[in-house]
Amino acid sequence: MLKDQTIQQSGILPAETRMGAATLQVADLARSVDFYTRILGLAVIEQGAEAATLGAGGVPLLRLTARAGAKAQPEFSTGLYHLAIRLPSRPDLGRVLLNLARTQYPLSGFGDHLVSEAIYLNDPDGNGLELYRDRPRAEWRYKDGQVQMASDPVDVDGIMAEVPDPEAPFAGMPAGTDIGHVHLRAGDIPQAEKFYHDVLGFDIVARLPRALFVSAGGYHHHLGLNTWHSRGAPRPPEDSVGLRDYSILVPGAEARDRIAARLAAAQIGTEREGEALVVDDPFGNRIRIEPE
Repeated sequence: MLKDQTIQQSGILPAETRMGAATLQVADLARSVDFYTRILGLAVIEQGAEAATLGAGGVPLLRLTARAGAKAQPEFSTGLYHLAIRLPSRPDLGRVLLNLARTQYPLSGFGDHLVSEAIYLNDPDGNGLELYRDRPRAEWRYKDGQVQMASDPVDVDGIMAEVPDPEAPFAGMPAGTDIGHVHLRAGDIPQAEKFYHDVLGFDIVARLPRALFVSAGGYHHHLGLNTWHSRGAPRPPEDSVGLRDYSILVPGAEARDRIAARLAAAQIGTEREGEALVVDDPFGNRIRIEPE
């Protein structure tokens, strides 16, 4: 009975494992900073001539690095499918949605995923973004040890109605906003499973014919990987916009070092940048495993 009520967890990765900041390469830093602050409501934590760090509540969530003349990411390539920014509550999601409506920024879709409600859009460089809020875990449904997700219509009016004062000026994304998950374009699902499940230690929470969703601690997913438009695709060129790295946060140096040992046993090369363990997945996505 338990297998129908919760995700089957291996416990290889600590339950506290979560996602950290991501780095995007952009073509125009000023344009991107304007979008992420004025339209989405992130705050500038640090900014220079060619890079900026943005976040919420003083916590870094996004690093932007500028490359003049950067090209669009090729459609047939691995890399970012979307970066998912998680809001603490339904009213918080409603406030962002109201600001998107006021600024008339184009959206690419909505999805009620049973575990969450989501808004989809692209940044000025075409990087896919998801803005979402989670439903309480007690409301999630399970079958055969896998979380049940869908792409049902979203009750947009209901989300808007949750905002106490819809006429109030937009105050930006609140403290508690974080990177909930990262969804990647992969080149091969069996390869993705071997790396993310067998080596890194994420639990498999859902399988589709051409997609895989994994997490730690019973979350609905920290990472999504699909081959919907990228089966056998090469990694994107260095001079294109898009994802440059993303972070996985683990509770302490011992947890990081256990991952390092599994990577070494699998003969996968790593680097060290300060306290971070850096590794590329099989599709060229750079991962920073950072203790906190």
